[in-house]
Amino acid sequence: MKLRKRGYVGTTSTEMSQREKDNAILAREAAAEGFVLLKNEAQTLPLKPGTKIGLYGAGAVRTIKGGTGSGDVNNRYNVNIYDGLKNAGFEITSGDWLDGYDSGYMQARESWKAEIFRKLKEECNGNFFEAYSTTPFSMPAGEPVDAEAAKADGAEVGIYVLARIAGENADRRDEPGDYYITEEERAQIAALCEAYEKVILVVNTGGLIDLAFTDEFSNITAILQFVQAGQEGGNALADVISGKVTPSGKMTDTWALDYMDYPNAAYFSHKSGDVYREEYREGIYVGYRYFDTFDVPVRYSFGYGLSYTDFDIKVTDVSKKISSKGRPSFSVSVDVTNIGATYSGKEVVQVYVSCPQGKLHKEFRRLTAFEKTKLLAPGETQSLELITDLYHLASYSEEQAAWMLEEGIYGIWIGNSLSEAVLCGRFRLNEDKILVQCEHICPLKEKLEEVQPDKEKLEEKQNAWIQEANKEQLPYFRIWAENLPTATIIYQELQDHYPGRAGEIVDQLSTDELIALATGDPAKDQGASALGSAGQTVPGAAAETVNVAEKDPYNVASIVLADGPAGLRLRSEYQVREDGSIDGGDFLDGFENGYFAEPKEPTGTVYHQYCTAIPVGTLLAQSWNLDLMKKLGQMIAGEMNEFEVTLWLAPGMSLHRNPLCGRNFEYYSEDPLLAGMMASAMTLGVQSVPGCGTTIKHYACNNQEDNRMGSDSILSERTLREIYLKGFEIAICNAQPMAMMTSYNLINGVHAANSYDICTKAARDEWGFEGAIMTDWTTTTDSTAGECTAAGCMKAGNDMVMPGDIRDHASIRQALEDGSLDIRELKRCVYHTVKIILQSNQYEDAVSYEDQFK
Repeated sequence: MKLRKRGYVGTTSTEMSQREKDNAILAREAAAEGFVLLKNEAQTLPLKPGTKIGLYGAGAVRTIKGGTGSGDVNNRYNVNIYDGLKNAGFEITSGDWLDGYDSGYMQARESWKAEIFRKLKEECNGNFFEAYSTTPFSMPAGEPVDAEAAKADGAEVGIYVLARIAGENADRRDEPGDYYITEEERAQIAALCEAYEKVILVVNTGGLIDLAFTDEFSNITAILQFVQAGQEGGNALADVISGKVTPSGKMTDTWALDYMDYPNAAYFSHKSGDVYREEYREGIYVGYRYFDTFDVPVRYSFGYGLSYTDFDIKVTDVSKKISSKGRPSFSVSVDVTNIGATYSGKEVVQVYVSCPQGKLHKEFRRLTAFEKTKLLAPGETQSLELITDLYHLASYSEEQAAWMLEEGIYGIWIGNSLSEAVLCGRFRLNEDKILVQCEHICPLKEKLEEVQPDKEKLEEKQNAWIQEANKEQLPYFRIWAENLPTATIIYQELQDHYPGRAGEIVDQLSTDELIALATGDPAKDQGASALGSAGQTVPGAAAETVNVAEKDPYNVASIVLADGPAGLRLRSEYQVREDGSIDGGDFLDGFENGYFAEPKEPTGTVYHQYCTAIPVGTLLAQSWNLDLMKKLGQMIAGEMNEFEVTLWLAPGMSLHRNPLCGRNFEYYSEDPLLAGMMASAMTLGVQSVPGCGTTIKHYACNNQEDNRMGSDSILSERTLREIYLKGFEIAICNAQPMAMMTSYNLINGVHAANSYDICTKAARDEWGFEGAIMTDWTTTTDSTAGECTAAGCMKAGNDMVMPGDIRDHASIRQALEDGSLDIRELKRCVYHTVKIILQSNQYEDAVSYEDQFK
């Protein structure tokens, strides 16, 4: 294998490359595809280009493209909503207000920046990340709206863009200015509703907010869920507003009527008063599983989204089937027809299943399959077949340590949202059946009272749909338990040797070389590592592996890792000195595109590394479009190759357990199947390009940000397996990501990075994970609990401690010396790392990771 020759990445040209132009087109398409039209009364939308618009709100001119922290992207430009609408030919009548807002915004930013540097000096002992993360920036509301002036401006409609910033390391608050609107914002909206007959609300936030205020204003006739749409967000919104693109996004979360309606609202994160313990008392009843089971009314249901046209979904067949993977399944065939007369559009068909309420209590319905149509012209029909693997209907029995189907009747529902889903068929399983026999993991160490539904009410609901199915003579079939296979997991013992070239190399490495390869390269100044900027050969990269085995006879390359998941996070520029050395600046030069850095004199030739800022994870998932996700993955991989990055630290796929989680924007959904399928598609796209890989994260139960390094997620094994591990399992089984990243938190008293149960027993033995597992950055050196060690990572099967620190080397060496770490455990971890490196794009003859596991 011949190592790829490395040079300076990026370009000295200031001109926008063809790659940037092409990728911007796809980023724009992805954003428009994910917007959700929540409300559209009085034929408010679409608007004809040339329409006069009164545009107001913080997000109109300072549109938030994405979240803060490691998911940020240092891209070349951002198109705000103001410019996007003007680019599309709309006439904006509120230019003076918008200009005034921009000036006030910049003043607020400078005051915020000054406060961070004050804290840095006086309170945080020079720790920039602590000063930054404890001083969140709140979007100023701007000046009041003059209703009389707005009435006279000639605009036909008003648009208000409500904006919120979210980021890692801090959860949101159910307070005005965050989850709730402020009095200033309310007054502005009231003025717009006084001035304009029709007002469009655009929600430019990283997570859900309270929309109860919209009930007070009948003039709010349209609402668009914009989320955070990346660099082309303004143009993409104009595409939808103008009707150039028909909205087709669907909600990936349940939007409650009131925050306190969420089952964990009172005790989530800081709400409990104890950020060191997080009790998952709601159990498996997360998101729609709770609202649908307990009959709690919602504002917008899971899977909901309007269009400019209408569709008819006709079921043509419901029957049992063997899937393309040879697994027992059932299929629902449908014809989807655009029955509108004017607009072409796309529809999302969703399949839900009601499982029998037996020994194990269950949610009333769960998502089991979905598919998005192509663009259908008025009158056009597309036939789809949606296949559900019976394994996705299994529940986990803690009593038997097994995944099982219970005897009884299963109801099959279909629709374009959960709230609109109708019963279309059913089948009967003749007796209980264990599908997978495994062992217990992550045991609870204390008593936990979980929410339980009223069994009688659930049985009444079940009997009601069974009677309906019988009355309507809906399709019915039987499945015989004896015809279903049972898999028994074989848990591996430690090996003395490992196969292939990677195994040969590991056997030849010295103990010092093994220890070095167990962590990232610690050569970079550690001040940068906490912000994911410890790369050396690619400035701004998150980290890279060591090169101790790069020369013959090993030829084990050093690979570069870059943050995500809204695009590659690199420094937008760096300099090469006359002697050929790289001046990458310090970490502030690459943070928020250098906003906090002091101006410096140039030291050499400037190289540019502009990457594409795609929409955040939630917005991408709202597209429900797996083909689009694959295209985006291929696009990202193209940039990875250009900038010599092997592992993209994405996609993020932790679940939306509560709307106040500060990092929800990076993640896809409250539903594990949807999250797993989206991550699978993104991974298949990235890994179709030779040598490029994804890193699914954060594994597992990273569902809050306050005290994320010391918080203990306390939950039942069933909840852990059915809800919080399930998406990772789907992504691994469908797409074999090249890597996976553990989370900071503890799970039932054990740090995720030190958990043998999730790293080895679940991921490798049960799901067949072939890639490498790494820690999140500084997990072992900054852990507030002080119990997560590098040696513990090796014992658990967490293969790489990132970004690299000599203290981690000492931990591993000491454990080897005192016998608490077996050399075979260290070799096992290094083997996994070496194996993915040998498959990386740092070799000229790299083969796509996808092809290797077909």
